[in-house]
Amino acid sequence: MHEAAPGHVPALDALIDALRHLPGVGPKSASRMAYHLLEHDREAAQHIARALDAALGAVQRCARCNTLTEDAVCSICADTRRDARQLCVVESPADLAAVEQTLTYRGLYFVLMGRISPLDGLGPKEIGLDRLISRALDGLVEEVILATNFTNEGEATAHVIAETLRPRGLRVTRLARGVPAGAELEYVDLGTIARALLDRRGT
Repeated sequence: MHEAAPGHVPALDALIDALRHLPGVGPKSASRMAYHLLEHDREAAQHIARALDAALGAVQRCARCNTLTEDAVCSICADTRRDARQLCVVESPADLAAVEQTLTYRGLYFVLMGRISPLDGLGPKEIGLDRLISRALDGLVEEVILATNFTNEGEATAHVIAETLRPRGLRVTRLARGVPAGAELEYVDLGTIARALLDRRGT
């Protein structure tokens, strides 16, 4: 029977490996987190575990806009005070939250399932372009605001969406260049996002 190497702790290794799945967390950072939680803050570790388990059981995708919610339809989509004539397209729920925090936009949203990236095998189908088209053609939407990130993939995604929706009679606009090239909305300051929304332009 094969024996584990001295000092080898399978459960600890599994925790470190799990933490490495978080964005921006490498092997050393994951290891530091794991050791800290187990050595110095087991109460926080239990709190994280409970919260994560609860979120996995309760959080789902909104049936209308695709963001994360605990209900079939999120609070934004259910809010009759929002302007149904405007539909802001973002890459992720985190980007939606960033736009909302600017307090300058009162329309509705559609959250893509990522962005077009041929190298990663993500095309229009994988990011939910068909669902976006159906949502945009609901008879109420007049303007689609493309708020994908200003990365190469985000720009390509915006171009494909614009070329798909414009022939269908919709006004398609893009966030102004107040958002710097290469930036992701989640990390851009709120004033910059607000200015980009107000200065959006046709594509």
